[in-house]
Amino acid sequence: MPPRKLSLSDLNRLSVDDFKDAEKFSYCLILDDIRSLNNVGSVFRTADAFRAQKLYLCGITGQPPHRDITKTALGATESVDWQYVGDVVALIRQLQADGWVVAAVEQADGSVSLTDFKPELNKPYAFVLGNEVTGVREEVVQLADVVLEIPQFGTKHSLNVAVTTGIICWDFLQKT
Repeated sequence: MPPRKLSLSDLNRLSVDDFKDAEKFSYCLILDDIRSLNNVGSVFRTADAFRAQKLYLCGITGQPPHRDITKTALGATESVDWQYVGDVVALIRQLQADGWVVAAVEQADGSVSLTDFKPELNKPYAFVLGNEVTGVREEVVQLADVVLEIPQFGTKHSLNVAVTTGIICWDFLQKT
């Protein structure tokens, strides 16, 4: 018998209330200066799919409610715990003081290839994703406990921030 596509009811997903009560994985996402509201919405969906503890929106990153975020988030702005924090540097320092490992996702000297990344078990991670054009700001790269780089083999210099987020989340969950 050939496989069949599952219906939405077959997927048996959590309700928003059940999602909010469910245990989350030990990581959060920090979006810093993300220009595209569609990218922000996509990251909300990814944060929901991979049960992130929290999503921080920093700098010029747009915030819900906005129709372009809502369009791509498909309801994830209601399930994912999120907060706007204007000063990403202050946020990073606070997370580090609270015991979080801060990982900037950027191409940098001394970066760790995602293939070689081995997260410390029982430690929470905060992944910082930067602006679509300029990337993670230099000050954040300098503050990070680790800089992660996704290997690429084509002609382009970077991946879309929403795509990057999905890769980072999946990789982290597979390794913890």
